[in-house]
Amino acid sequence: MKIERWASTARDLFSAKLVYGEPVERDGVVVIPAAVVCGGGGGGADDSGAPPREGAGFGVLARPAGAFVLRNGTAEWVPAVDVTRLRLAAAVTVVALAGILARRARS
Repeated sequence: MKIERWASTARDLFSAKLVYGEPVERDGVVVIPAAVVCGGGGGGADDSGAPPREGAGFGVLARPAGAFVLRNGTAEWVPAVDVTRLRLAAAVTVVALAGILARRARS
């Protein structure tokens, strides 16, 4: 794939369609899911030798952020809750506090 084509494909990938999902309607309520999307890439070419060489790489990370809920003419943001991340943060906090209290008790 030529680098110009790769760059065009990457540019098309980062659009509002990637961040906002298709609206879902049920019983008069519309839900529009949203995600946090990060990405990056790079490439290069070397035409000094025969044959010329080129390469490129690209990565995308997406995770749910929440959803806009449209009900009775009002919009409400409902954040997505990552329970695994909350549990990990709680465990790290407990271990850190236990270490601090243990050091204080020795003093």
